[in-house]
Amino acid sequence: MTRRLAQVAKKVGVSEATVSRVLNGKPGVSEATRQSVLSALDVLGYERPTQLRGERARLVGLVLPELQNPIFPAFAEVIGGALAQQGLTPVLCTQTKGGVSEADYVELLLQQQVSGVVFAGGLFAQADAPHDHYRLLAERNIPVVLINASIENLDFPCIACDDAVAVEQSWRHLSSLGHERIGLVLGPSDHIPSRRKLAAAREAARIAGTELPEEFVERAMFSLEGGQAAATRLLERDVTGIICASDPLALGAVRAARRRGHHVPHDVSVVGYDDSAFMTCTEPPLTTVRQPIEAMGRAAVDLLCAQIQGTEVPHRELLFEPELVVRGSTAQPAAG
Repeated sequence: MTRRLAQVAKKVGVSEATVSRVLNGKPGVSEATRQSVLSALDVLGYERPTQLRGERARLVGLVLPELQNPIFPAFAEVIGGALAQQGLTPVLCTQTKGGVSEADYVELLLQQQVSGVVFAGGLFAQADAPHDHYRLLAERNIPVVLINASIENLDFPCIACDDAVAVEQSWRHLSSLGHERIGLVLGPSDHIPSRRKLAAAREAARIAGTELPEEFVERAMFSLEGGQAAATRLLERDVTGIICASDPLALGAVRAARRRGHHVPHDVSVVGYDDSAFMTCTEPPLTTVRQPIEAMGRAAVDLLCAQIQGTEVPHRELLFEPELVVRGSTAQPAAG
């Protein structure tokens, strides 16, 4: 008991006597300090006293599909900071191949009596993936916010960047430079943001008076290696511009071009998506479509906190406008 008091006190920055008053339900402690002590108990893995177990922990699950793509640590930083300002502690849950699944994390978070869950990317964006764990959260009335375009029939508020606008901006940019053979590297066919990007590309081609050939659309897993393999296939079909569904895919496309002896951007132009960290430091610096990560992350936390406080929140999608950032990976196609 003494060791527990000392650890919690150190974590919160208060005296052991203050921790003891909270655990024993004694007066003379501010609500903010009380909540901080209870959060510290949860984080350190101690059980709450019996009389305090009925309350939800001041913990919020933050479930990410990976950390290799810099966009996800960026979202984690914004969301974690915004949660801390609200007196909430994020619990980072990252999926690993062959490791803990989203459903496993949800079960773990429910055991911890979390106040809510934010999913930034994940199985909710894949039509053919299992979704029962989301429905379990809904049945338990756990506040949830999704970041990224979602499948239909998941009744949660959703924050998303406008995938259609992102592709329109990329397509217009490449077309204005004179590119006519434009290919796409997208995620799997059941991935909702990729479906939206494909529909927007087809519409952009139609407006330009042409069609987007099926052989100019390649699918890949969201990784540098996936982008390289998909772009290699597109380059065999003589595309001069490639629009990618993420920055790692775009960096894979740049590598594919170099492996074939092409120069980026003089032989082939490449456009990414996200404007994640270090895209100004690549060679060449990557032209990409920026997601407004700060605004999206803060909006997600606002929606979550409103739900935690019992406010009715519309269960619909909130779309944010992307911004094309032109750098050195795009140029006019080579003559001839």
